[in-house]
Amino acid sequence: MAKRAAPEVNAGSMADIAFLLLIFFLVTTTIEVDSGINRKLPPMEESDEDVIIKQKNIFTVLLNGRDQLLVEDNIMELKDLRKAAREFLDNGGDGSCSYCKGKKDPSSSDNPDKAIISLKNERETSYKMYIAVQNELVAAYNELRDARAQALYGQAFTEMEANYKDVNWPGNKEKLKEKIDQIKLDYPQKLSEVQ
Repeated sequence: MAKRAAPEVNAGSMADIAFLLLIFFLVTTTIEVDSGINRKLPPMEESDEDVIIKQKNIFTVLLNGRDQLLVEDNIMELKDLRKAAREFLDNGGDGSCSYCKGKKDPSSSDNPDKAIISLKNERETSYKMYIAVQNELVAAYNELRDARAQALYGQAFTEMEANYKDVNWPGNKEKLKEKIDQIKLDYPQKLSEVQ
């Protein structure tokens, strides 16, 4: 018996199909883009003179490689950090801050404008703990700003910022911006991060 020849499969369009599938997956796939932590850096100032900062106006927070906190040379738990930072910022030690409700301790910060929080971490510090510490420090600023805004304008600072960002908010944006800027002047966020 004679052998029959097997019909050949036409593979000429196989490359076209593969190319179309590749384009389809490239177009429909979403690529996650990690955005970093939002921080607005201060403008560069050209100054020949050194700024002298008193040690009592610096609130030192150290974070070691085992995720332990050392705040002002004392070991502290994360849950107590916000309260300690609030007390430092709102101290009003020199009496120049009329709205500060702190203890007026002369060995602590003079006023919120001079108070600086210095956060230092080691390379081995976990990202989760570093972010948690940053969140607590920023929350201390936000709580003080909320209280100040409530006292001045009867509205929380975070609510004022949300209204300002809302494009459909019916109020006067310029007046709201002035109020927000005033609160930021009363409690400026001076958070220094060192590695």
